Amino acid sequence: MWAAFVFLPTSRFLQRASPPCPSSNLCGRQRSAGRVSAGTASLRAQEGTTNTPPRKLSPVEGIKERSNQLRYPLIDELRNDEIFVSGDAGQILKFHGTYQQDDRDQRTKGEQKKYQFMLRLKMPAGELPASFYRVLDDLSEQYGNSTLRATTRSTFQIHGVLKGNLKHVMATIMNAGGSTAGACGDINRNVITTPAPYQSPPYQHVRFIAKMLAEVFAPQTGALCEAWLDGEKAASIEYWKRDIDMDEVKRIREHDNGRGQVFSGKEEPIYGETYLPRKFKMAVTVPGDNSVDIFTNDIGIVVLMDDNYVLQGYNILVGGGMGRTHNKEATFPRLADPLGFVPPDSLFDTIKAIVAAQRDHGDRQVRTNARMKYLVHRLGIDGFRDLVRSYMTDNGAALQPWRPIPAWEHRDYLGWHEDGTGKLFYGLLIDNGRVRGPLKKALRQIVDEISPGMIMTPHQNLLLTNIMPEQRQVVEGILAQHQVYRDVRHIDQLVRKAMACPALPLCPLAITEAERVMPQYLERIREILGKAGIAPSESFFTRMTGCPNGCSRPYMAELALVGSGPNEVYQLWLGGSPNQTRLAWPFADRLSLNELDRVLEALFVFWRQERRPAEAFGDFCDRIGKNGLEQFVSQYGEGHANGDTSKARASTSRLSKSTANNEEKVPLRPRVSLRPAVHARLRTMAARAGVPLKVLVDEILTKFIASPESEKMFGGRISSAIKTDGNTAMD
Repeated sequence: MWAAFVFLPTSRFLQRASPPCPSSNLCGRQRSAGRVSAGTASLRAQEGTTNTPPRKLSPVEGIKERSNQLRYPLIDELRNDEIFVSGDAGQILKFHGTYQQDDRDQRTKGEQKKYQFMLRLKMPAGELPASFYRVLDDLSEQYGNSTLRATTRSTFQIHGVLKGNLKHVMATIMNAGGSTAGACGDINRNVITTPAPYQSPPYQHVRFIAKMLAEVFAPQTGALCEAWLDGEKAASIEYWKRDIDMDEVKRIREHDNGRGQVFSGKEEPIYGETYLPRKFKMAVTVPGDNSVDIFTNDIGIVVLMDDNYVLQGYNILVGGGMGRTHNKEATFPRLADPLGFVPPDSLFDTIKAIVAAQRDHGDRQVRTNARMKYLVHRLGIDGFRDLVRSYMTDNGAALQPWRPIPAWEHRDYLGWHEDGTGKLFYGLLIDNGRVRGPLKKALRQIVDEISPGMIMTPHQNLLLTNIMPEQRQVVEGILAQHQVYRDVRHIDQLVRKAMACPALPLCPLAITEAERVMPQYLERIREILGKAGIAPSESFFTRMTGCPNGCSRPYMAELALVGSGPNEVYQLWLGGSPNQTRLAWPFADRLSLNELDRVLEALFVFWRQERRPAEAFGDFCDRIGKNGLEQFVSQYGEGHANGDTSKARASTSRLSKSTANNEEKVPLRPRVSLRPAVHARLRTMAARAGVPLKVLVDEILTKFIASPESEKMFGGRISSAIKTDGNTAMD
């Protein structure tokens, strides 16, 4: 039984093999400046594209180019009587904020698929007024599947809309002051923020910047009004636009600095005729608040203010992303790198430059390598920074080194909190993000009775905001009446920290279940923890996804299950950190349910036996490393098969002794924490030298420790504290 699954070689998934080099132009069109920037010329020389014919573009690029700014063939096909749209129209439909799906539970051989459509809302900073929630609730009941689905990008989805009702539903949303533009497609997606509705200046500014970014990078084509409103304007302005100056947004969007950021005089000044190579994600937060999983975004922005709340500027991260493809080693999850710090008046110039760099240099031939993370990976952060500077005003003189900030923490804001003005907000757990049944009825009653503000979180939960203290009992009473009130102190922490994507039956990419089986999996995990002697108070971040595309951000979890085969077969990923700052790594492939139980039992027993005080499960797995875990799991399995666990106990004993004596009989992975900027610099140096990072660091440290400078700097403390034995390494 134990031989039925495969331990995965970590390098298979985490090696950074360079993807194919993209063409440096945008389908042969020049940018508005009418010239090639120094950064572009340098990149072309590096890629060898000056003398190399461009490779064939991906089919989706042709669909976008022929669409006349996202109009055709969609507009024509919306008029026919079919219950579905063609593949080409389906690609364009994504830019309008909706996906064509079919219910696999209802598939019958020989019959037409049961087509339906999912609509995803644009909700910058996750905000929606109570009046708009009523509209969504009504639409989901009348035209959807009677549920609302909270997403990992702080918005709602409506599932189950039939094609014949699609235009009415879209028009209703637009006329009510909402939008689906920017929720899907090869453009900037919903801009997420820390959901906390605190009224202090840093949090207010985070929300303001998110709304500005959402509109500066919103698609400008008239296709949406033509398709859904017959060319008329919507009856209401989008609700978030009331909080920003739209004239200033237009000025920022269209400003041409002469360095190729925009297409002057075009319908899409930033996106051009073919938009971006792939989806693009931004997150904005305050120092220390990692409720947004900031390292998973194409761009992460950290608002920096001094003690008097004077805005100093912004730290910027680039190149994060989760998606990968099974058995394609050139695809991988990646954490964002620090790009640097910019002062307040340079933020939008910098963000426009980053987007333009991806627009012009992202891979438009191979869509699996089209995300900006692959461009950053291929160039290295220093090379990418140079490319961005070539698009910036004054050659990017405003781009400065990253500024130190506090350590990151994951915050979910569940339960009751004060917002700083005397009002309250309540964080409501939504199991797997699905609003249905009694919870849906309770939310509608709360909205109808007290009209709270509402904010979706990046963890698929909901904050009810702007609540007067005397209304707290009303909220709790309604939730209790519908039997959905849970004291946050009594929620199982495994459930609180879990997240799953929708997967089957509607997602066309899903290989396995996720959302529908996550509750049972969490119960099994809790049971196995108890069997392994782990206290009920212990927990860790668990994420589950039905395919490797990473919508629930599984590669950041301490324990993740990634669908790898039909009949509930999963990859097991381990080693993410509790504060969401470290990638997990693949441990085993194609685990069935029974195999998973046995593997998890062994891992949890090992954790209980060898953990350091208060050591989190993800930190433990990362410290021990894949080889150490694999050895223990294999021996534990053999012992249980024979009714004898002595081999596993002996392995644990050897591990303890080898740790004490610094002898690596069971391979360990010593870790040294570095500031992100230092780590990025070392990684770039290693790449340029053509040596592994640990070899470079070992050489630098060895030479420094042996040098007179170390004695001068630390007054002899190094020589008395460090014994160089040649066995220490940094991964």
